[in-house]
Amino acid sequence: MGAWFKELLPDHLVQAETGWNMGGFGALAEFHQDRGETAVTGGPGAFLRVTKRGGIRFASSALPEITPVAYEALSPRPHRWTHGIALCLPTQLARMNRRFVLTELGPDGGAFNDADRDAILFDMGLGVWQADFCIRTCAPGLLAILREQSGRPLSEPGNPAMGAILEVHPHRVALTRIGRVEVYQKIGGPDTGGVSPPGPHTHVLPKLLRARRTHAANLPIPDGLVPCGYMHPANPVIGPMGEDRPFDKKAHEAFQVLLSAFGDRRVLEAKRQVREAVCAGTDPANFKEKESRVERAGMRIALRQMMRAAESRCDAALLKRIRHWQGCFDRAADTGAVDDGISEHS
Repeated sequence: MGAWFKELLPDHLVQAETGWNMGGFGALAEFHQDRGETAVTGGPGAFLRVTKRGGIRFASSALPEITPVAYEALSPRPHRWTHGIALCLPTQLARMNRRFVLTELGPDGGAFNDADRDAILFDMGLGVWQADFCIRTCAPGLLAILREQSGRPLSEPGNPAMGAILEVHPHRVALTRIGRVEVYQKIGGPDTGGVSPPGPHTHVLPKLLRARRTHAANLPIPDGLVPCGYMHPANPVIGPMGEDRPFDKKAHEAFQVLLSAFGDRRVLEAKRQVREAVCAGTDPANFKEKESRVERAGMRIALRQMMRAAESRCDAALLKRIRHWQGCFDRAADTGAVDDGISEHS
């Protein structure tokens, strides 16, 4: 892939529309920023972005090893799709410590802010392949509880540590071989109205963690690679808080460039064939559905993208044709796997 990251990462790190996360299937630390939000950067080549709410840093030494995999995924809502770029390492290079019990790691000398480097880092013991998912605190009361419960799983019955964590809201830190994400905001729960706050936040989903997967089954990650993080450029139909938005042609075209560079060639070809057939007026009954799951998903996504573009142009004739195709190939009952565990709004 060459030095793709030298332009792509710095460019997107300063774009408020691009979201990021690091972690694994069921445990994610996300970094988001608002337009105009004050941020600290590490200067040229540092691959760092830090705000008052959280931050992200990429390890320069790991960047040449990353394989970017661009993808699009179906949403259960028939007028949407999600997309992103998985930042992958070879399986063994991606492996972290996979601790399954709460473990004290000591002062966090790698913290972004000087004031946090004496705070104590604890691995939560979630056992994720490609991330050590941690909390960081200097609060005496929480430190005492965490130290008392070290060596036990957080989910063990009667363990008071998780309740104490939810009460104090310590920093969360996701450590991976490609870098780290830090989150300073409150943990989504009773103190936040049951929802994650806007901006940097974390997700820990026990149901997904129990699957012991490195990534969702519906992502076209090549064998031998593991995603350590994800980049989510602006979505053309979904806003930053998961809301519907009018079709954004510029955002759509920008991601198609990335998909062409880093996406699955089979999917690109399936999308091309569908677009050409629809535009040529081909009867969908004469079009053979693709055999592989990823190609079928690509067909359906291409139809959704054509539909949203035609709606934005008020092209009634083309819309009628696209909906006929969707009735054949994008049936609502066949949503497929949409729980991707990577926390992009669907």
